[in-house]
Amino acid sequence: MSEDKYLIFSGSSNLPLAEKIAEKLEKTLGSANLGVFSDGEIRFQSNENVRGADVFIIQSMTSDTNFHIMELLLMADAFKRASARRITAVITYYAYARQDRKDRPRVPISARLLANLLQTAGFNRVLTIDLHANQIQGFFDVPVDNLMGLPTFINYFKSSNDLDLNNLVVVSPDAGGVERARLFSQALHSDLAIADKRRTEPGVAKIMHIIGNVDNKDAIIVDDIIDTAGTLIETVQALRTNGAKRIFAICTHGLLSGKAIARINDSVLERVFVSDTVPLRCEASKCSKIQILSVADLFADAINSIHEETSVSKLFLVK
Repeated sequence: MSEDKYLIFSGSSNLPLAEKIAEKLEKTLGSANLGVFSDGEIRFQSNENVRGADVFIIQSMTSDTNFHIMELLLMADAFKRASARRITAVITYYAYARQDRKDRPRVPISARLLANLLQTAGFNRVLTIDLHANQIQGFFDVPVDNLMGLPTFINYFKSSNDLDLNNLVVVSPDAGGVERARLFSQALHSDLAIADKRRTEPGVAKIMHIIGNVDNKDAIIVDDIIDTAGTLIETVQALRTNGAKRIFAICTHGLLSGKAIARINDSVLERVFVSDTVPLRCEASKCSKIQILSVADLFADAINSIHEETSVSKLFLVK
């Protein structure tokens, strides 16, 4: 097999995004048999000859998270044993990223364990987007490219009439997301504000006050993940209390679990923009306040750069 040939396969977690990425690259997804045995064990067999090939496996670690992780590991093992030249995990959402350190006694560092599993399975490289904690890249001994979803959202707002960009404030829902919000605000030439958050227990946050002027402004809350939407709604309420007019939110990974959709529907949020790194749950897909922006172009460009051994860094530029 020619060294310039590469193949793209997909797990079962986010087939629509995988198909979009393949289409952008003018390729078709690799043929394989992927399913489960009657006892629930995963079965996988590639119908493609991958000997000497550059193989990319697209998978999102969401919905049935542990099942999709195991699926990805088994696919890598199959390709490794079939003598693929290089195997890259294209992880559109990296699970367990919020468990990246020992913040309490006797807890695992789950993000590190997952990194170990991926490398043991045979992955030579990882391509992902908006890791919740950038230091997770250091858990790997193989190259990791952590893309940014911001350019997709920035391009949308620059070309749409959704907001008055001359009267805009970008809001970080916590101190940890300030750099992301700052890049977004610089690209849109807007003001920046920060919500002072205190987390009282896992999944429960309390916004103490807003740092910055939001009075009589349109506001965009910028985050990497919206899970149960508790922090999001606390931020929305604080912004409205401080005089914000119209309030929007963006995030790369719209997990939208638990009471998230009910909270969003009951809030004054006008719209929540999410990417397609995570397939929307049934309830979320029916929510009129949710709008999806695709990151297929971003991943396609990154895959092409990795295969051709050209710079991926240009994809990190926020203009």
